[in-house]
Amino acid sequence: MTPKARFAARLFIVIPSFICVLAYSACSQNTVVPDSLAEETASEETLTGMGGADTVLYSENQAETMRRGPDLYYTVYRVKQGDMVGKIAETHGVSQDALISLNRLKNTRTLQIGTLLKIPSLDGILYTVKKGDTPESIADKYRISLEQIAVVNSIPDNTVPEGTILFLPDAKLDWVTLQEINGDLFRKPLRSRYYVSSRYGWRNNPFSGRRTFHNGVDMAASMGTPVYAALDGRVVRTGYDVTYGNFVIIAHHSGYQSMYAHLSSITVSNRAYVSAGTRIGSVGNTGQSTGAHLHFTIYKNRSTINPVTLWN
Repeated sequence: MTPKARFAARLFIVIPSFICVLAYSACSQNTVVPDSLAEETASEETLTGMGGADTVLYSENQAETMRRGPDLYYTVYRVKQGDMVGKIAETHGVSQDALISLNRLKNTRTLQIGTLLKIPSLDGILYTVKKGDTPESIADKYRISLEQIAVVNSIPDNTVPEGTILFLPDAKLDWVTLQEINGDLFRKPLRSRYYVSSRYGWRNNPFSGRRTFHNGVDMAASMGTPVYAALDGRVVRTGYDVTYGNFVIIAHHSGYQSMYAHLSSITVSNRAYVSAGTRIGSVGNTGQSTGAHLHFTIYKNRSTINPVTLWN
């Protein structure tokens, strides 16, 4: 079957009025042919039957007879004090995935009062077509209706140009992306009392006095406080560094790594698999440090990210 034929077959619902048997002269609504008989009376060359119902099968409900598919339109909502993305989405009958995708939100925790949000009439997300994509493959990837994709985006065939932005009805963001944007991907590496003694970003270096970039968060805590893995992963490096003292680096999924530094002790070994909550060491004062604390860094594809935006 050609790609175009497969597209047409999946795109519309076909309900035949009669069941016909090849090599027989009569067709009947009640004709039933056993599989064994069909195999005996039809060779592979004669199995060429196909339907012609490439039109929408309208509902028997007269009120819906002329409705080809759901209409996609947008309204605008102005964020008020106390609003949260999840609550706004619930109020408008869509998922937070839809609001995040359509408004290209990078962090739902930083949503500002007065921000204008685009609200779709249908639940779903935006998708930019990549090289090799077809409407059929996109539907399979997100496990959604190919028919709905075609109707909402006015697609006439199983091809669409690379770079086209489609609305995918009922599609959801992948779990990792949603956790990243909601700031729920990592857990805090300390479970007991601490305070942030130095934040991520530019600061006055406590040793040189110069303005330098701090690539993590310093969490001041009592000496010996347990330190835990912030996300499932595999230990890729442990050791000692003049600046970071005793440290552990863990590799996670999706290009993430986390580093735990200035430890007084290390309780895991290289190549060990750890889950979120596995104890990997204890708070210390090793390396270049002014007092007992944990230096915690998160990397995404070798670039640092503010941990506060990713932990819960």
